Amino acid sequence: MSTEHLPQLATGEGVDGDASLSGHPRPNDGQGIGKQARRRVIWGSFIGNFVEWFDYAVYGYLASTIATAFFPESDHQTALLATFAVFAISFFVRPLGGFVWGHIGDRLGRRTALSLSILIMSGATFCIALIPSYSLIGMGAPIILLVIRVIQGFSAAGEYAGASAFLVEYAPANRRGLYAAVVPASTAAGLLLGSLLAAVLSLTLSADQMAAWGWRLPFLLAAPMGLIGRYIRTKLEDTPVFRELAKEDEVIHAPVKDMFAHHWRSLVLAVGAVLLNAVGFYVILSYMPTYLSTELGFGETESFFATTVALLTYIGFIFLTGLASDRYGRKAVLLTASVLFIVLTVPAFALLNTGNFAVILLVEIGLGAMLTLNDGTLPSFLAELFPTRIRYSGFAVSFNLANAVFGGTAPFMATLLIGLLHTNLAPAWYLVAAAAISLVAVLCAKETSRRPLTH
Repeated sequence: MSTEHLPQLATGEGVDGDASLSGHPRPNDGQGIGKQARRRVIWGSFIGNFVEWFDYAVYGYLASTIATAFFPESDHQTALLATFAVFAISFFVRPLGGFVWGHIGDRLGRRTALSLSILIMSGATFCIALIPSYSLIGMGAPIILLVIRVIQGFSAAGEYAGASAFLVEYAPANRRGLYAAVVPASTAAGLLLGSLLAAVLSLTLSADQMAAWGWRLPFLLAAPMGLIGRYIRTKLEDTPVFRELAKEDEVIHAPVKDMFAHHWRSLVLAVGAVLLNAVGFYVILSYMPTYLSTELGFGETESFFATTVALLTYIGFIFLTGLASDRYGRKAVLLTASVLFIVLTVPAFALLNTGNFAVILLVEIGLGAMLTLNDGTLPSFLAELFPTRIRYSGFAVSFNLANAVFGGTAPFMATLLIGLLHTNLAPAWYLVAAAAISLVAVLCAKETSRRPLTH
């Protein structure tokens, strides 16, 4: 991803909303921060989420091969289910990780939390490549895999929230939405590269080579990528607003306690706002290839190609959404996303049933573009929703709680609802319900884009 245009768009020479009305620059309006420092902030924030979702994509796409390596071969279906169960467990530890990383980020600093989380996460991902197979150590193999996935889920819980807070607190006041959009873009980029690499390995290696050692190669890449990210992060100063808190000795000692005592309403609204992101991301960008092949009878290659194109366009739309949220406000863009999903999701899924691949491709691109209106705005909205003293905790807890309960279970719920309702439009109605809840939550929230971060 090129970041050349980001600093040029966000030089900090202008201010918006409150700052222009008061005539005084905000503490975080970007004054005194050079373009080179901003580039390092962008790359340092980008790479952590990239590594995380690169791992998730590889694990999901090579699940069948991983099942053969870590579970008994007598029942492949059971082994595959166990592999996905291990995948799901990593989501359930995320709320706990959100509490811990939020405390570290608000108590010791954003840079400290991000430097530790990327080291643990990339190290755990690398270790997956080194686990002996079931044929060598028996049940020890899946047990080790489970432990490592739990460590991954725990460490990853601090990445999305921390990177978003870091970017927002470093960004010029009138470009916080654009800067924060780097985080969901890194998520999609990691998912895309992981899927592409897994597909290339599957096409170029034989089944025996993939089972023996090929599946391990992508996980080995996590170590150098993680070390690069950690190096960049350790060379950065903490954010200006956090340094100001530390200088004035106003860093909070128990951020989670303060969050529940004084900011529970913001926490509830944040969880509601994240709901569309949680369900939409996993249904549209993760579950869709399975939906196309299992429910609509398309080949895996066609299903994968459609999702790949949707991911590519998603990354482009994300930055446009960030700019739109800076110009028109977070609420306007988030409300637009919810309304579009309520109105258009069911008709869009109905069009998928036409069996026309060109139509399916356009529908996936359209759904991805709609999702970016939520995903591209949410990081800045959540970061601005909480005061600086508990920003990391509020973001991490709300985001990880919603994703653990509704995101990680979205593919399961979509499949379950199809069976219960006897219609392949069931995932669409599930998305509509999530969008309706997010709509109410955002309506109850205040506009955040015009507020100083020190408000």
